[in-house]
Amino acid sequence: MSVNPIDEKSTQEWGENIDHVTAVSLAAAYVPGSPEEKKLLRKLDFRVIPCCWFLFVLGYLDRANIGNAKTGGLSHDFKLSSTQYSLILLVFFISYVVFEIPSNMLLTRVRPSLYLSGLAICWGAVAASMGATQNWQQLAGVRFVLGFVESGFAPGIAFYMSSWYRRYELASRFAFYYTAVAVAGGLSGLLAGLITQYLDGARGLAGWRWLFIIDGVGSSFVGCILWFFMADYPSNTRWLTPEEQLLAAQRLAYDGIGNTQGAHGRTKEWAALRLVVTDWRTWILALLYALVTGAQTIQYFIPTLVGSFGWVSWQGQYHTIPPYACAVVCIVGMSRIADYFKNKSMVVSVFAGIGTVCFIIVTASSNHIVRYIFTIFAFGCIYGTSPLVLMWVANVLGHPAEKRAVAIGLVNALGNTASIYGVFLWPAKDAPRYIPGFSATTIWMGAIWIIAPVAGYLFKKNAVEAPDPDEVVAAEVSRQRQRGLRIGEAKGDAELFAWIRARIG
Repeated sequence: MSVNPIDEKSTQEWGENIDHVTAVSLAAAYVPGSPEEKKLLRKLDFRVIPCCWFLFVLGYLDRANIGNAKTGGLSHDFKLSSTQYSLILLVFFISYVVFEIPSNMLLTRVRPSLYLSGLAICWGAVAASMGATQNWQQLAGVRFVLGFVESGFAPGIAFYMSSWYRRYELASRFAFYYTAVAVAGGLSGLLAGLITQYLDGARGLAGWRWLFIIDGVGSSFVGCILWFFMADYPSNTRWLTPEEQLLAAQRLAYDGIGNTQGAHGRTKEWAALRLVVTDWRTWILALLYALVTGAQTIQYFIPTLVGSFGWVSWQGQYHTIPPYACAVVCIVGMSRIADYFKNKSMVVSVFAGIGTVCFIIVTASSNHIVRYIFTIFAFGCIYGTSPLVLMWVANVLGHPAEKRAVAIGLVNALGNTASIYGVFLWPAKDAPRYIPGFSATTIWMGAIWIIAPVAGYLFKKNAVEAPDPDEVVAAEVSRQRQRGLRIGEAKGDAELFAWIRARIG
Protein backbone atom coordinates (compact mmCIF):
# COMPACT_ATOMS: atom_id res chain seq x y z
CA MET A 1 0.00 0.00 0.00
CA SER A 2 1.44 3.38 -1.03
CA VAL A 3 1.53 6.17 1.54
CA ASN A 4 1.71 9.90 0.92
CA PRO A 5 5.06 11.05 2.37
CA ILE A 6 3.43 14.11 3.91
CA ASP A 7 0.73 12.03 5.59
CA GLU A 8 3.36 9.56 6.79
CA LYS A 9 5.45 12.34 8.34
CA SER A 10 2.46 13.96 10.04
CA THR A 11 1.35 10.58 11.39
CA GLN A 12 4.79 9.99 12.86
CA GLU A 13 5.04 13.46 14.42
CA TRP A 14 1.55 13.22 15.90
CA GLY A 15 2.30 9.78 17.32
CA GLU A 16 5.51 10.99 18.96
CA ASN A 17 3.57 13.70 20.82
CA ILE A 18 0.99 11.28 22.21
CA ASP A 19 3.17 10.26 25.15
CA HIS A 20 3.69 13.74 26.54
CA VAL A 21 0.23 15.14 25.85
CA THR A 22 -1.64 12.10 27.17
CA ALA A 23 0.59 11.71 30.23
CA VAL A 24 0.10 15.34 31.24
CA SER A 25 -3.64 15.01 30.66
CA LEU A 26 -3.87 11.85 32.75
CA ALA A 27 -1.73 13.27 35.55
CA ALA A 28 -3.85 16.40 35.76
CA ALA A 29 -7.13 14.50 35.58
CA TYR A 30 -6.30 11.85 38.17
CA VAL A 31 -8.41 12.18 41.32
CA PRO A 32 -8.40 9.40 43.93
CA GLY A 33 -11.86 7.94 44.36
CA SER A 34 -13.08 8.87 40.88
CA PRO A 35 -15.90 6.78 39.31
CA GLU A 36 -13.36 5.22 36.93
CA GLU A 37 -11.10 4.23 39.81
CA LYS A 38 -13.99 2.79 41.80
CA LYS A 39 -15.06 0.75 38.78
CA LEU A 40 -11.49 -0.56 38.43
CA LEU A 41 -11.34 -1.43 42.13
CA ARG A 42 -14.58 -3.37 41.89
CA LYS A 43 -13.12 -5.37 39.03
CA LEU A 44 -9.99 -6.11 41.02
CA ASP A 45 -11.82 -6.99 44.22
CA PHE A 46 -14.00 -9.53 42.44
CA ARG A 47 -11.16 -11.13 40.50
CA VAL A 48 -7.93 -10.83 42.49
CA ILE A 49 -8.94 -11.40 46.13
CA PRO A 50 -11.33 -14.40 45.82
CA CYS A 51 -8.82 -16.41 43.78
CA CYS A 52 -6.06 -15.73 46.29
CA TRP A 53 -8.38 -16.47 49.19
CA PHE A 54 -9.46 -19.91 47.97
CA LEU A 55 -5.90 -20.94 47.18
CA PHE A 56 -4.67 -19.84 50.60
CA VAL A 57 -7.46 -21.69 52.42
CA LEU A 58 -6.49 -24.91 50.70
CA GLY A 59 -2.76 -24.34 51.10
CA TYR A 60 -3.12 -23.67 54.79
CA LEU A 61 -5.30 -26.75 55.25
CA ASP A 62 -2.57 -28.88 53.69
CA ARG A 63 0.12 -27.27 55.81
CA ALA A 64 -1.60 -27.11 59.20
CA ASN A 65 -3.70 -30.29 59.23
CA ILE A 66 -0.71 -32.13 60.68
CA GLY A 67 -1.78 -30.92 64.15
CA ASN A 68 -5.29 -32.34 63.74
CA ALA A 69 -3.92 -35.56 62.26
CA LYS A 70 -1.64 -35.92 65.30
CA THR A 71 -4.51 -35.80 67.78
CA GLY A 72 -6.75 -37.79 65.40
CA GLY A 73 -4.72 -41.01 65.52
CA LEU A 74 -1.42 -40.29 63.76
CA SER A 75 0.50 -40.00 67.01
CA HIS A 76 -0.81 -43.38 68.20
CA ASP A 77 -0.27 -45.21 64.89
CA PHE A 78 3.29 -43.95 64.42
CA LYS A 79 4.07 -43.97 68.16
CA LEU A 80 5.27 -40.37 67.83
CA SER A 81 7.39 -38.81 70.52
CA SER A 82 7.23 -35.07 71.14
CA THR A 83 10.66 -34.62 69.52
CA GLN A 84 9.70 -36.59 66.42
CA TYR A 85 6.60 -34.47 65.92
CA SER A 86 8.67 -31.29 66.25
CA LEU A 87 11.11 -32.63 63.63
CA ILE A 88 8.22 -33.32 61.25
CA LEU A 89 7.22 -29.66 61.63
CA LEU A 90 10.83 -28.48 61.41
CA VAL A 91 11.73 -29.97 58.01
CA PHE A 92 8.80 -28.19 56.38
CA PHE A 93 10.14 -24.79 57.45
CA ILE A 94 13.70 -25.56 56.36
CA SER A 95 12.72 -26.08 52.72
CA TYR A 96 10.09 -23.35 52.97
CA VAL A 97 12.60 -20.71 54.07
CA VAL A 98 15.31 -21.66 51.57
CA PHE A 99 13.18 -21.35 48.43
CA GLU A 100 11.05 -18.26 49.18
CA ILE A 101 13.40 -15.65 47.72
CA PRO A 102 14.18 -17.52 44.44
CA SER A 103 10.46 -18.08 43.96
CA ASN A 104 9.61 -14.37 44.28
CA MET A 105 12.44 -13.48 41.91
CA LEU A 106 10.87 -15.78 39.35
CA LEU A 107 7.36 -14.44 39.92
CA THR A 108 8.27 -10.98 38.58
CA ARG A 109 9.02 -12.61 35.21
CA VAL A 110 6.09 -15.01 34.76
CA ARG A 111 2.30 -14.95 34.70
CA PRO A 112 0.91 -15.30 38.25
CA SER A 113 -2.22 -17.05 36.95
CA LEU A 114 -0.08 -19.95 35.78
CA TYR A 115 2.54 -19.89 38.50
CA LEU A 116 0.36 -19.58 41.62
CA SER A 117 -2.37 -21.97 40.49
CA GLY A 118 0.32 -24.41 39.32
CA LEU A 119 1.83 -24.37 42.81
CA ALA A 120 -1.59 -25.30 44.24
CA ILE A 121 -1.89 -28.28 41.91
CA CYS A 122 1.56 -29.51 42.93
CA TRP A 123 1.25 -29.01 46.68
CA GLY A 124 -2.15 -30.73 46.67
CA ALA A 125 -0.61 -33.83 45.13
CA VAL A 126 2.25 -33.79 47.65
CA ALA A 127 -0.10 -33.23 50.61
CA ALA A 128 -2.37 -36.10 49.56
CA SER A 129 0.63 -38.43 49.47
CA MET A 130 1.13 -37.89 53.23
CA GLY A 131 -1.84 -40.22 53.66
CA ALA A 132 0.27 -43.06 52.23
CA THR A 133 3.24 -42.73 54.59
CA GLN A 134 4.04 -45.64 56.88
CA ASN A 135 6.35 -44.11 59.49
CA TRP A 136 7.35 -40.71 60.81
CA GLN A 137 10.53 -40.57 58.70
CA GLN A 138 8.51 -40.90 55.48
CA LEU A 139 6.06 -38.29 56.72
CA ALA A 140 8.94 -35.90 57.48
CA GLY A 141 10.33 -36.45 53.96
CA VAL A 142 7.01 -35.61 52.32
CA ARG A 143 6.63 -32.55 54.54
CA PHE A 144 10.06 -31.36 53.36
CA VAL A 145 8.87 -31.55 49.74
CA LEU A 146 5.62 -29.80 50.72
CA GLY A 147 7.63 -26.91 52.17
CA PHE A 148 9.56 -26.59 48.92
CA VAL A 149 6.38 -26.43 46.81
CA GLU A 150 4.48 -24.09 49.13
CA SER A 151 7.43 -21.73 49.69
CA GLY A 152 6.52 -19.54 46.73
CA PHE A 153 2.88 -19.06 47.53
CA ALA A 154 2.54 -16.83 50.63
CA PRO A 155 5.28 -14.30 49.70
CA GLY A 156 4.17 -14.55 46.07
CA ILE A 157 0.61 -13.58 46.94
CA ALA A 158 1.82 -10.69 49.11
CA PHE A 159 3.86 -9.33 46.21
CA TYR A 160 1.10 -10.05 43.70
CA MET A 161 -1.50 -8.08 45.66
CA SER A 162 0.94 -5.22 46.27
CA SER A 163 1.18 -4.97 42.46
CA TRP A 164 -2.52 -4.08 42.24
CA TYR A 165 -3.49 -1.98 45.27
CA ARG A 166 -2.43 1.38 46.62
CA ARG A 167 -0.63 1.81 49.91
CA TYR A 168 -3.70 2.35 52.09
CA GLU A 169 -5.96 0.01 50.16
CA LEU A 170 -3.63 -2.92 50.57
CA ALA A 171 -3.94 -3.79 54.26
CA SER A 172 -7.73 -4.14 54.24
CA ARG A 173 -7.65 -6.18 51.00
CA PHE A 174 -4.83 -8.35 52.29
CA ALA A 175 -6.78 -8.77 55.51
CA PHE A 176 -9.72 -10.32 53.70
CA TYR A 177 -7.28 -12.61 51.92
CA TYR A 178 -5.49 -13.43 55.17
CA THR A 179 -8.75 -14.44 56.85
CA ALA A 180 -8.19 -17.58 54.81
CA VAL A 181 -5.62 -18.63 57.43
CA ALA A 182 -8.11 -18.37 60.26
CA VAL A 183 -10.97 -19.83 58.22
CA ALA A 184 -8.73 -22.72 57.20
CA GLY A 185 -7.75 -23.27 60.83
CA GLY A 186 -11.38 -23.43 61.93
CA LEU A 187 -12.36 -25.48 58.88
CA SER A 188 -9.47 -27.84 59.57
CA GLY A 189 -10.86 -28.54 63.04
CA LEU A 190 -14.35 -29.07 61.65
CA LEU A 191 -13.17 -31.36 58.84
CA ALA A 192 -10.86 -33.25 61.15
CA GLY A 193 -13.71 -33.77 63.61
CA LEU A 194 -16.09 -35.03 60.92
CA ILE A 195 -13.52 -37.19 59.14
CA THR A 196 -12.07 -38.81 62.25
CA GLN A 197 -15.58 -39.35 63.62
CA TYR A 198 -17.23 -40.79 60.50
CA LEU A 199 -14.49 -41.97 58.08
CA ASP A 200 -12.10 -43.66 60.48
CA GLY A 201 -11.63 -47.19 59.13
CA ALA A 202 -13.46 -46.55 55.83
CA ARG A 203 -11.93 -48.75 53.09
CA GLY A 204 -9.37 -49.86 55.64
CA LEU A 205 -7.83 -46.40 56.08
CA ALA A 206 -7.43 -44.50 59.34
CA GLY A 207 -9.30 -41.21 59.65
CA TRP A 208 -6.11 -39.13 59.70
CA ARG A 209 -5.10 -40.65 56.34
CA TRP A 210 -8.44 -39.59 54.85
CA LEU A 211 -7.79 -36.09 56.23
CA PHE A 212 -4.56 -35.76 54.23
CA ILE A 213 -6.07 -37.27 51.08
CA ILE A 214 -9.25 -35.18 51.01
CA ASP A 215 -7.45 -31.89 51.73
CA GLY A 216 -4.75 -32.57 49.13
CA VAL A 217 -7.04 -33.64 46.31
CA GLY A 218 -9.22 -30.59 46.97
CA SER A 219 -6.24 -28.24 46.51
CA SER A 220 -5.24 -29.77 43.17
CA PHE A 221 -8.82 -29.65 41.88
CA VAL A 222 -9.36 -25.99 42.80
CA GLY A 223 -5.93 -25.04 41.43
CA CYS A 224 -6.94 -26.40 38.02
CA ILE A 225 -10.13 -24.33 38.03
CA LEU A 226 -8.73 -21.03 39.30
CA TRP A 227 -6.07 -21.04 36.59
CA PHE A 228 -8.76 -19.75 34.21
CA PHE A 229 -9.97 -16.95 36.51
CA MET A 230 -6.82 -15.39 38.00
CA ALA A 231 -5.51 -12.03 36.85
CA ASP A 232 -1.88 -11.39 35.97
CA TYR A 233 -0.32 -7.92 36.42
CA PRO A 234 -1.77 -4.47 35.59
CA SER A 235 0.28 -4.13 32.43
CA ASN A 236 -0.54 -7.54 30.94
CA THR A 237 -4.03 -8.49 32.16
CA ARG A 238 -6.21 -9.09 29.15
CA TRP A 239 -9.57 -8.32 30.74
CA LEU A 240 -8.50 -4.73 31.48
CA THR A 241 -8.90 -2.08 28.80
CA PRO A 242 -5.79 -0.04 27.83
CA GLU A 243 -7.23 2.91 29.76
CA GLU A 244 -7.68 0.74 32.87
CA GLN A 245 -4.13 -0.55 32.57
CA LEU A 246 -2.88 3.04 32.50
CA LEU A 247 -5.02 3.94 35.51
CA ALA A 248 -3.76 0.88 37.41
CA ALA A 249 -0.15 1.90 36.70
CA GLN A 250 -0.84 5.53 37.61
CA ARG A 251 -2.44 4.60 40.95
CA LEU A 252 0.64 2.68 41.96
CA ALA A 253 2.99 5.38 40.66
CA TYR A 254 1.35 8.08 42.78
CA ASP A 255 1.92 5.93 45.86
CA GLY A 256 5.55 5.32 44.91
CA ILE A 257 4.93 1.63 44.20
CA GLY A 258 6.82 0.00 41.33
CA ASN A 259 4.67 -1.35 38.50
CA THR A 260 5.34 -5.02 37.79
CA GLN A 261 6.08 -5.87 34.15
CA GLY A 262 5.26 -2.29 33.21
CA ALA A 263 7.08 -0.04 30.79
CA HIS A 264 8.98 2.07 33.33
CA GLY A 265 12.26 0.17 33.40
CA ARG A 266 13.32 -3.12 34.95
CA THR A 267 15.75 -4.05 37.71
CA LYS A 268 17.80 -7.22 37.50
CA GLU A 269 17.17 -9.81 40.19
CA TRP A 270 20.65 -9.69 41.70
CA ALA A 271 20.63 -5.89 41.68
CA ALA A 272 17.27 -6.00 43.47
CA LEU A 273 18.68 -8.42 46.04
CA ARG A 274 21.61 -6.06 46.65
CA LEU A 275 19.20 -3.14 47.12
CA VAL A 276 17.24 -5.15 49.68
CA VAL A 277 20.09 -6.49 51.81
CA THR A 278 21.81 -3.07 51.99
CA ASP A 279 18.63 -1.31 53.14
CA TRP A 280 18.42 -1.05 56.95
CA ARG A 281 14.62 -0.98 56.77
CA THR A 282 14.65 -4.59 55.59
CA TRP A 283 16.23 -5.85 58.78
CA ILE A 284 13.84 -4.01 61.11
CA LEU A 285 10.87 -5.45 59.22
CA ALA A 286 12.47 -8.91 59.21
CA LEU A 287 12.90 -8.73 63.00
CA LEU A 288 9.26 -7.74 63.49
CA TYR A 289 8.05 -10.50 61.22
CA ALA A 290 10.29 -13.06 62.91
CA LEU A 291 8.77 -12.12 66.26
CA VAL A 292 5.18 -12.43 65.06
CA THR A 293 5.91 -15.65 63.15
CA GLY A 294 7.59 -17.15 66.20
CA ALA A 295 4.47 -16.37 68.22
CA GLN A 296 2.32 -17.82 65.44
CA THR A 297 3.84 -21.30 65.81
CA ILE A 298 1.23 -21.79 68.54
CA GLN A 299 -1.14 -22.64 65.67
CA TYR A 300 0.44 -26.09 65.27
CA PHE A 301 -0.25 -26.89 68.92
CA ILE A 302 -3.77 -25.51 69.32
CA PRO A 303 -5.31 -29.04 69.25
CA THR A 304 -2.75 -30.14 71.85
CA LEU A 305 -3.40 -27.09 74.06
CA VAL A 306 -7.15 -27.60 73.79
CA GLY A 307 -6.57 -31.15 75.02
CA SER A 308 -4.69 -29.79 78.03
CA PHE A 309 -7.71 -27.57 78.77
CA GLY A 310 -9.88 -30.68 79.11
CA TRP A 311 -11.33 -31.49 75.67
CA VAL A 312 -10.09 -34.55 73.79
CA SER A 313 -10.85 -36.62 70.67
CA TRP A 314 -13.40 -35.13 68.23
CA GLN A 315 -14.68 -32.75 70.93
CA GLY A 316 -11.19 -31.29 71.10
CA GLN A 317 -11.19 -30.81 67.31
CA TYR A 318 -14.36 -28.72 67.53
CA HIS A 319 -12.93 -26.59 70.35
CA THR A 320 -10.11 -25.45 68.05
CA ILE A 321 -12.67 -23.43 66.03
CA PRO A 322 -13.23 -20.42 68.42
CA PRO A 323 -9.57 -19.26 68.37
CA TYR A 324 -9.69 -19.11 64.58
CA ALA A 325 -13.05 -17.34 64.62
CA CYS A 326 -11.51 -14.68 66.85
CA ALA A 327 -8.55 -14.50 64.46
CA VAL A 328 -10.87 -13.70 61.53
CA VAL A 329 -12.39 -10.77 63.43
CA CYS A 330 -8.97 -9.43 64.46
CA ILE A 331 -7.47 -9.74 60.98
CA VAL A 332 -10.27 -7.79 59.30
CA GLY A 333 -10.77 -5.30 62.13
CA MET A 334 -7.10 -4.44 62.68
CA SER A 335 -6.35 -4.02 58.98
CA ARG A 336 -9.36 -1.78 58.39
CA ILE A 337 -8.34 0.36 61.36
CA ALA A 338 -4.78 0.59 60.00
CA ASP A 339 -6.01 1.71 56.56
CA TYR A 340 -8.47 4.18 58.07
CA PHE A 341 -5.85 5.89 60.24
CA LYS A 342 -3.06 5.31 57.68
CA ASN A 343 -0.85 4.16 60.53
CA LYS A 344 0.30 0.54 60.67
CA SER A 345 2.82 1.07 63.44
CA MET A 346 0.18 2.34 65.88
CA VAL A 347 -2.22 -0.55 65.22
CA VAL A 348 0.51 -3.20 65.35
CA SER A 349 1.81 -1.81 68.65
CA VAL A 350 -1.60 -1.51 70.34
CA PHE A 351 -2.76 -5.01 69.49
CA ALA A 352 0.61 -6.57 70.22
CA GLY A 353 0.28 -4.97 73.66
CA ILE A 354 -3.19 -6.48 74.13
CA GLY A 355 -1.85 -9.87 73.06
CA THR A 356 1.01 -9.56 75.54
CA VAL A 357 -1.40 -8.91 78.44
CA CYS A 358 -3.57 -11.87 77.39
CA PHE A 359 -0.58 -14.21 77.27
CA ILE A 360 0.56 -13.03 80.71
CA ILE A 361 -2.86 -14.03 82.09
CA VAL A 362 -2.69 -17.43 80.33
CA THR A 363 0.79 -18.08 81.70
CA ALA A 364 -0.06 -17.03 85.26
CA SER A 365 -3.48 -18.67 85.59
CA SER A 366 -4.18 -22.30 86.44
CA ASN A 367 -7.91 -22.19 85.67
CA HIS A 368 -8.58 -24.08 82.44
CA ILE A 369 -11.56 -21.99 81.34
CA VAL A 370 -9.71 -18.71 81.96
CA ARG A 371 -6.68 -19.98 80.08
CA TYR A 372 -8.81 -21.15 77.15
CA ILE A 373 -10.68 -17.82 76.85
CA PHE A 374 -7.56 -15.65 77.00
CA THR A 375 -5.74 -17.98 74.62
CA ILE A 376 -8.53 -17.26 72.11
CA PHE A 377 -8.04 -13.48 72.45
CA ALA A 378 -4.23 -13.70 72.36
CA PHE A 379 -4.39 -15.97 69.32
CA GLY A 380 -6.54 -13.37 67.54
CA CYS A 381 -4.01 -10.61 68.28
CA ILE A 382 -1.19 -12.67 66.77
CA TYR A 383 -3.13 -13.31 63.59
CA GLY A 384 -4.26 -9.69 63.30
CA THR A 385 -0.68 -8.45 63.62
CA SER A 386 0.93 -10.82 61.12
CA PRO A 387 -0.56 -9.52 57.82
CA LEU A 388 -0.03 -5.90 58.87
CA VAL A 389 3.69 -6.47 59.36
CA LEU A 390 4.05 -8.24 56.01
CA MET A 391 2.12 -5.54 54.14
CA TRP A 392 4.28 -2.94 55.85
CA VAL A 393 7.14 -4.31 53.76
CA ALA A 394 5.28 -3.52 50.52
CA ASN A 395 4.55 0.01 51.78
CA VAL A 396 8.05 0.85 52.98
CA LEU A 397 10.01 -0.86 50.18
CA GLY A 398 7.57 -0.32 47.32
CA HIS A 399 9.92 0.67 44.48
CA PRO A 400 11.19 -0.77 42.22
CA ALA A 401 8.87 -3.74 41.80
CA GLU A 402 11.72 -6.24 41.74
CA LYS A 403 13.07 -4.85 45.02
CA ARG A 404 9.61 -5.14 46.56
CA ALA A 405 9.36 -8.78 45.44
CA VAL A 406 12.76 -9.70 46.88
CA ALA A 407 12.08 -7.74 50.09
CA ILE A 408 8.80 -9.56 50.71
CA GLY A 409 10.47 -12.90 50.00
CA LEU A 410 13.45 -12.16 52.22
CA VAL A 411 11.40 -10.82 55.15
CA ASN A 412 9.01 -13.75 54.87
CA ALA A 413 11.91 -16.21 54.74
CA LEU A 414 13.81 -14.69 57.65
CA GLY A 415 10.60 -14.36 59.61
CA ASN A 416 9.80 -18.02 59.15
CA THR A 417 13.18 -19.03 60.57
CA ALA A 418 11.49 -18.36 63.91
CA SER A 419 9.24 -21.31 63.15
CA ILE A 420 12.29 -23.57 63.03
CA TYR A 421 12.98 -23.19 66.73
CA GLY A 422 9.41 -22.19 67.64
CA VAL A 423 8.14 -25.71 67.02
CA PHE A 424 10.27 -26.97 69.93
CA LEU A 425 8.64 -24.64 72.47
CA TRP A 426 5.70 -26.90 73.25
CA PRO A 427 7.10 -30.33 74.29
CA ALA A 428 4.78 -32.84 75.95
CA LYS A 429 6.85 -32.74 79.17
CA ASP A 430 5.61 -29.17 79.76
CA ALA A 431 1.94 -30.22 79.83
CA PRO A 432 -0.54 -29.19 81.04
CA ARG A 433 0.50 -25.53 81.54
CA TYR A 434 3.25 -25.24 78.87
CA ILE A 435 4.93 -22.39 80.75
CA PRO A 436 8.06 -22.11 78.49
CA GLY A 437 5.97 -21.89 75.30
CA PHE A 438 3.55 -19.31 76.66
CA SER A 439 6.40 -17.31 78.24
CA ALA A 440 8.38 -17.11 74.99
CA THR A 441 5.28 -16.07 73.07
CA THR A 442 4.59 -13.37 75.66
CA ILE A 443 8.12 -11.98 75.24
CA TRP A 444 7.85 -11.94 71.44
CA MET A 445 4.54 -10.06 71.47
CA GLY A 446 5.94 -7.63 74.04
CA ALA A 447 8.95 -6.93 71.80
CA ILE A 448 6.62 -6.13 68.88
CA TRP A 449 4.70 -3.79 71.18
CA ILE A 450 7.89 -1.77 71.80
CA ILE A 451 9.63 -1.96 68.40
CA ALA A 452 6.67 -1.16 66.11
CA PRO A 453 6.23 2.55 67.05
CA VAL A 454 9.99 3.12 66.88
CA ALA A 455 10.10 1.54 63.42
CA GLY A 456 7.14 3.65 62.28
CA TYR A 457 8.93 6.84 63.33
CA LEU A 458 12.16 5.87 61.56
CA PHE A 459 10.40 4.82 58.34
CA LYS A 460 8.47 8.09 58.18
CA LYS A 461 11.57 10.17 58.83
CA ASN A 462 13.63 8.28 56.22
CA ALA A 463 11.12 7.48 53.47
CA VAL A 464 12.35 5.75 50.30
CA GLU A 465 12.50 8.06 47.28
CA ALA A 466 9.75 7.18 44.79
CA PRO A 467 9.78 7.59 40.99
CA ASP A 468 8.12 10.58 39.34
CA PRO A 469 4.49 9.59 38.68
CA ASP A 470 4.27 11.48 35.38
CA GLU A 471 7.29 9.62 34.03
CA VAL A 472 5.70 6.29 34.93
CA VAL A 473 2.44 7.24 33.26
CA ALA A 474 4.25 8.50 30.15
CA ALA A 475 6.09 5.19 29.84
CA GLU A 476 2.82 3.28 30.11
CA VAL A 477 1.17 5.52 27.51
CA SER A 478 4.12 4.85 25.20
CA ARG A 479 3.69 1.13 25.65
CA GLN A 480 0.00 1.37 24.83
CA ARG A 481 0.81 3.52 21.78
CA GLN A 482 3.28 0.94 20.50
CA ARG A 483 0.63 -1.72 20.97
CA GLY A 484 -1.73 0.49 18.96
CA LEU A 485 0.85 0.97 16.20
CA ARG A 486 1.27 -2.79 15.83
CA ILE A 487 -2.49 -3.20 15.58
CA GLY A 488 -2.61 -0.25 13.18
CA GLU A 489 -0.04 -1.85 10.87
CA ALA A 490 -2.27 -4.89 10.57
CA LYS A 491 -5.33 -2.77 9.84
CA GLY A 492 -3.75 -0.27 7.44
CA ASP A 493 -2.58 3.30 7.80
CA ALA A 494 -5.99 4.81 7.11
CA GLU A 495 -7.41 3.19 10.25
CA LEU A 496 -4.42 3.96 12.47
CA PHE A 497 -5.51 7.53 13.23
CA ALA A 498 -8.99 6.43 14.24
CA TRP A 499 -7.67 3.65 16.52
CA ILE A 500 -5.22 5.92 18.41
CA ARG A 501 -7.71 8.78 18.67
CA ALA A 502 -10.25 6.36 20.19
CA ARG A 503 -7.70 5.24 22.78
CA ILE A 504 -7.11 8.79 24.11
CA GLY A 505 -10.69 10.01 23.73
